[in-house]
Amino acid sequence: MSNVLFDIPGPKARLRYRAFAVIGVVAVVALIAFVAYRFYDSGQFTPSKWEWLQYKQVQEDLLSAIWFTLKAFGAGAVLALIFGAIFAAGRLSDHAWIRNIATAVVEFFRAIPLLVLMFLFYYGLPIAGVQTTPFLAVVLGLMLYNGSVLAEIFRAGIQSLPRGQSEAAYALGMRKTRVMISVLLPQAIRAMLPTIISQLVVLLKDTALGFLITYQELLYYAKFIGSQGEFSRPIVPSTIVVGALYVVMCLLLTALANYLEKRNRRNKKVIKTAKPKAADLALADPH
Repeated sequence: MSNVLFDIPGPKARLRYRAFAVIGVVAVVALIAFVAYRFYDSGQFTPSKWEWLQYKQVQEDLLSAIWFTLKAFGAGAVLALIFGAIFAAGRLSDHAWIRNIATAVVEFFRAIPLLVLMFLFYYGLPIAGVQTTPFLAVVLGLMLYNGSVLAEIFRAGIQSLPRGQSEAAYALGMRKTRVMISVLLPQAIRAMLPTIISQLVVLLKDTALGFLITYQELLYYAKFIGSQGEFSRPIVPSTIVVGALYVVMCLLLTALANYLEKRNRRNKKVIKTAKPKAADLALADPH
């Protein structure tokens, strides 16, 4: 199959690819060095721009902002996983009306930008007489948008399982709902775990949009500290610190994904998903 879909590059092609990689790395390093130099030249690395980190109150407020970020992430992640599982099952239903409704909901919320959803819940619901909070608006937006993406991930994972799994369950007398909940969905989650964790990393970063509706997460606090004249308005240093915190949290999630993936590889109960046929891949590729 590999020979049909991909020609192994020759010596000249490998040399060319390596040259492109080196040029790309050099260009990225040069860009980072230029940005760092401009920050240094404009005085962004002077001690007065970073002294705000020494204050105990600032450190406590920063920890509080991290907590608000993780709280929105945790609630949004749990609800998005539940939403995705329910609507993935709906999209695979034997009943056309359930399948059509689930498809319409998933496609609708996948098409709307997350920020628009947050604005709609935060500014629109009070107009309709429903009181809301920034936290609720952020969590609802994260649930609907990322849950719709996760629904497609779950659906792809379920459809990739061997048909013998469902046929064996039906032979034992299980109904469709029991087969989906007890047999197919757990295996699909395990098979698609790296993709699910990757989407949760996206969800974590999406919490930063909450600062636009006054949710006091990390980016909101970075903006607040950056506007303080008593600290020489350290908008760049505060953004760097917050960006580093986001990187650390995303790396921890990625490490969790790698750990779970390695654990699943050692688990003999993991079901291998069906590989697509070469003919199907050839038809899917317009080139």
